[in-house]
Amino acid sequence: MKKLILSLLIGGLMMTGLSAKTAFVYFSATGTTERMAKNAAEAMEADIFEIQPVHKYTKEDLNWHDKKSLTTIECNDPKCRPEIANKIDISAYDTVVLCYPIWWSYAPKIVYTFVESQNWSDKKLITLCTSGGSGLGRSGSELTKFAKGVDFKGGKDFTRGSGADIKKYIEGLAK
Repeated sequence: MKKLILSLLIGGLMMTGLSAKTAFVYFSATGTTERMAKNAAEAMEADIFEIQPVHKYTKEDLNWHDKKSLTTIECNDPKCRPEIANKIDISAYDTVVLCYPIWWSYAPKIVYTFVESQNWSDKKLITLCTSGGSGLGRSGSELTKFAKGVDFKGGKDFTRGSGADIKKYIEGLAK
């Protein structure tokens, strides 16, 4: 009888997807992407981690009208990899949902720093972005060039949309 109950419990966990662990990892300089990522992670009951830069971006750093602003300089340097202040370990997760703003049609360079620091073998990657107008573009597929061995499932701009909308989208990709 105990074996039957244990089997039913394990089967139930597997059917609800709890055996596959999902982590949301996000970078946000203004709070917009942070809100999106937290709402989605809460809706999915997933763990969440923030990519924290060593250098916190100021309003001046984010001024895309200024050709000498830090983000403009970073975006124009393909080798730029800003340093991350915290360590994020994704080894216990099957799926990583990477959330970031779009800067000059790409993910911020610190997101590349994160991607290059991880072992992506046997992991699924979904990218979600917030954008002032350019949308996801090729940012997700561009990041996968630096995530060796990852199974890229796709991505989408979720500047507008609820955590429930994101959950539905991600569950659709997992089928």
